[in-house]
This record gives sequence, structure tokens and C-alpha cells, in this order.
Amino acid sequence: MTLEIRTITGPEDVDLFNGLPYQLNDEVAKDLEAGRRHPHWLWVALRDGRLVARAGFWSRPGDPEPMVTDIFDVAEEQDLDDGVRLLERAHSALRSKPEYTRFVAPDWRETGPAPTLLRMHAIERLGGRLFVERLRLHWPATSPVPLPRGRLTFRQPRDAEELIGLMTRVMDGTLDAHGRDELTRQSAAEAARAQYHEELLRYPSPREWWRVGVLADGTAAGFVLPGHNGYNPIIAYIGVVPEQRGLGLVDDLLAEGTRLLAEQGVPHVRAATDVGNAPMAAAFDRAGYHVFQRQIDMVWPGPAVATEPITP
Repeated sequence: MTLEIRTITGPEDVDLFNGLPYQLNDEVAKDLEAGRRHPHWLWVALRDGRLVARAGFWSRPGDPEPMVTDIFDVAEEQDLDDGVRLLERAHSALRSKPEYTRFVAPDWRETGPAPTLLRMHAIERLGGRLFVERLRLHWPATSPVPLPRGRLTFRQPRDAEELIGLMTRVMDGTLDAHGRDELTRQSAAEAARAQYHEELLRYPSPREWWRVGVLADGTAAGFVLPGHNGYNPIIAYIGVVPEQRGLGLVDDLLAEGTRLLAEQGVPHVRAATDVGNAPMAAAFDRAGYHVFQRQIDMVWPGPAVATEPITP
């Protein structure tokens, strides 16, 4: 049987592309309309007209190049080589290898590791490697809103420079794998400024939601940036400056961000943090967030790209 590898022709091929199961299937058509995907970013491998593998790439609207490979599937009992060939062809056409990310069950290693490990093996055959595993967190609006301890008052950032300055400071000692990777290629100030302009300003939610946490003496202790990423309400970014860490102030910041989103009447709030960032994971747990999924991030040699903006 001949293997045919091609991109979809347009929205009329979405049902074909969605012929393999994954939670992002429901978003593909809407992403095409919104400009987060394009037909030449959605690849299928067919044998006698039957879908045997697929790969999909995503980015923010207006970006000329894809940011992540967020869909990659090989049909059950199908030769993994078909998926490898598909990715090779797509990478050649795109002239890039966007970071691979996959949402999996929180207990995927215990309950069904084979499909995830097979996909990871396909990426490894093309030179990829595991970069980080992340916790995907969910706070339902039916839960009590976490209460602040009253140690901080909150205000909006005075201007972009104040927030970028705070973001620069919290990069010191960061436990976030993507942040640490960025610091191998640029200064903390450069990384913070890039994230502000390339990520935070592009959320469709109001910047009036952003908050700086202030101590009684007027010192800014940290910030929390609630937002909406086009899919879900999220805690986009939260950080405590180095000299105020270890005092539990992250609880106050997270409580304020969650409270502000709850006041908007949202059905839930989403967030994410690295498995290795135990202090942040514990803070989310104290605030009533639970781990509903994990996220596997794999990269090829070269710069990594932050994945938080696409957290559905």
C-alpha cells in the first residue's frame, strides 16, 4: 500500500484530520478560523485513503511560523515509521522543528504509558529529547475562593516598565525549565521584555486584571497576571521577588488572581507549572487547584519556546 503524505486542503478536510482521537480535535476548526492554525500546518499520512498518522502545528494569530507541534498521532497497530516519515516531511516543508507538547493523564505512567511512550520514541528517532514534564492545574468555580492572609495590598502595575522590572527580578533563581533555558541565551531583562511583548500583550483579556502585590511599607513583593488565552481563564504568570521568597506570599498573590477571575463569573481557572517546581505546585494545591493532566514537552537541539500561552 502506498503511503500518501500531504497537508489538508482546507476546512473541508478537518473531519479527515480529526480521524484520530485527541482532546484538541474540537478546537481544530475554530483554530483555523482564528488564524492559530493553517491548512499547510496540518499534515496527514494516508494508506488507501485511510488516515494512519497526522501532525498539527499551532501558533498565535498573525505569527508567520508555528510555535509548537501540539498534535501528533499514529493509528493504533500502525507502523510507527509512518508517523516518523510524516514528521520528517512536515519539518522539511516548514524548515523548522517546533517544540512538541502533549497533554496526558495525570497518572499516565501507571494507567497506560504505551501510546505516550510510542509518540515520544518517534520524536526521539528524529533527534528530539524530553525537555520537561508539567502539571496542568484546574480550579473549579464551585470551590471556595482562596482567602488572602492580608499581608499584601494590590494595585495594577504603574506601567510596562515596572512590570518588566519585576519579571526580570523573579527570573533570579527561577525553577521554571523554560525560564532557565532562556537565561542560557539572553539576559533576564531581555527574556522578561520578550515575554511581555510577545506573550502577555497578546492575550485577549484586559490588562486591568494584572496585579502587583505590595507590602505595608510600599515595597512590591511580587505580581500575579490573571488572563484568558483564547481558550480558558488562566493564571498566566505569578512571581515573588527573590528577597521576599519563603514567606508564603505566593499564597496571597494566587488568592488575589483567582478571586479576580472568579469575580468575572468564569466556570474555572487553569494554570500550569513544572513537575520539578515543588513550591509552586504546593501553592496551587493549597489554593484548591488540582492536577487534571500532565504535559510532556520535547525539543530538538536549539531554543525552547514557552508553552504556557497554549494551556487550554
